Amino acid sequence: MSRFHEEISEYVWQMKYRNNHENSIEKTWKRIAKAVAHAEKKESRAEWQKNFYDILEDFSFLPGGRIIAGAGLKKQVTLFNCFVMPIVEDSLHGIFDALKEAALTLQQGGGVGYDFSVLRPSGLPAKHVGAIASGPISFMRIWNAMCATMLSTGARRGAMMGILRCDHPDIEAFIQAKSDPKELRHFNLSVLVTDAFMQAVENDDDWDLKFSSNEMVRTVKARMLWEKIMRAAYDYAEPGVIFEDTINRQNNLWYREKITATNPCGEIPLPPYGACNLGSLNLTQLVRDPYTESAAIDWKKLKNTTAIATRFLDNVIDVSRYPLKMQKQESLGTRRIGLGMTGLADVFVMCGLRYGEKNSLQLASDIMKTIAETTFETSIALSKEKGAFPLLQKHKYLEGYFVQQLSDDLQRGIERDGIRNSHHNAIAPTGTISLLANNVSNGIEPIFSANYERTVREENGELKKFSVTDYALSQWRKLQKEKLPPAWVDAQSLTPMDHLAMQAAIQPYVDHAISKTINLSENFPFAELENVYTEAFKMGLKGCTIYRPNKITGSVLTHSDCDDLDRCCTE
Repeated sequence: MSRFHEEISEYVWQMKYRNNHENSIEKTWKRIAKAVAHAEKKESRAEWQKNFYDILEDFSFLPGGRIIAGAGLKKQVTLFNCFVMPIVEDSLHGIFDALKEAALTLQQGGGVGYDFSVLRPSGLPAKHVGAIASGPISFMRIWNAMCATMLSTGARRGAMMGILRCDHPDIEAFIQAKSDPKELRHFNLSVLVTDAFMQAVENDDDWDLKFSSNEMVRTVKARMLWEKIMRAAYDYAEPGVIFEDTINRQNNLWYREKITATNPCGEIPLPPYGACNLGSLNLTQLVRDPYTESAAIDWKKLKNTTAIATRFLDNVIDVSRYPLKMQKQESLGTRRIGLGMTGLADVFVMCGLRYGEKNSLQLASDIMKTIAETTFETSIALSKEKGAFPLLQKHKYLEGYFVQQLSDDLQRGIERDGIRNSHHNAIAPTGTISLLANNVSNGIEPIFSANYERTVREENGELKKFSVTDYALSQWRKLQKEKLPPAWVDAQSLTPMDHLAMQAAIQPYVDHAISKTINLSENFPFAELENVYTEAFKMGLKGCTIYRPNKITGSVLTHSDCDDLDRCCTE
């Protein structure tokens, strides 16, 4: 039975997820289970409704926030958290058609991600009309204003990702855009980084900035540009970096897609009109005998919950509404899902392991490997039962880098029965849904702190403060223990390499990507930051984001957590 032990957990349910007629969260779970089971054959709906309810009601499985808020309602909303959208051409028609699509998507509750590299840099002539181009940042401001306008209509707080290539002539202005605390506040920003650029940085080579093969604008030193990216991230936490070639090398649909953008939090690289269908396994509910020498993961329950959650997310594709016809076409064609996990750091504490140590890395790897294998097994079985995703080209799919790393049994299963979903796993930030589940640690992030104040913005715009206790600590205190648990470690005591090691331990079993923020102390030396980014690249990670308290953005949890609670794509 779902029970709220934290005041903020019940507040989140009431403000974000509760339907007007629901007087308990159990009724919320029943609404969701019934709606998602509707995708099943009539004779088996009752069985799957019960199965879905069983993994929801004890917080073992936490669907993405759009699913919790919208499933089973008659409102015109989508159950997908985010979409990647295209700007089809560098023209006013192309730009404002894309803007209209973004507005329609945000109106239904979906965040949007864009690669703005298609837009001509500022200063170059717009040849067909005899004018001078104003550049991608000027048009991003229009997106930003549109998002703010949508908020004023009562729409969900909009999350957007803005991406620019590392060789676009406006890249330096893009890197510095958010040095102004009023600029592009509804965007997260990331630079799309190529292998060639990273090689140029290592060699201290020149780097050409160009709009097309025929319009090279100027040349800069690659290392100088790299340092500007790091300085901006150090000073105001943006932009992050996304490693384009790593993503495309490992894309299961390498034979039909070139990916240049992600959802707003970076855990789902997507083609144009691709969608995020997210859910997370709450690992804290899968620990047997916590805080004892026999503490362990209940592997059988993990596999069972994973299998049911995989089917749940596959069903969401069929019961969801879509803001645009092209989004529906893409989702039904690939049937992407993104099943991840949350509460990992709490599990370490409950099992007597310190975050970042060798044993914790091994456990994280084993958990993610089990989730991935079970998700693929379920997807193969679903393909046999319901059919493979329509855009599957079996032999090419089996040649993919990630699929080649699967066991022989799984590869033979795909060859024999096909596979229901093109992609299966992603690690989302889970900010608000982790709060809903009594403040378990977010995603694979370390525990922020034992006790802290969390500030949220109410519907009337006023700020409300909550005193919050981490889930693992609250469970420890039920055992009447006054001191911190022996394995306790929080974000303040970890090094950046601890963060990277955890992400690297999990990435080999994640066919989408991982949303992970490396929290730095305010006095972290800038000179050491380059090692963080270059190591992330060398480890084969798909992206890197750091956060250091600064004058522009403040300190997210100690001052105001509005962005974390309201903008996070997965909520």
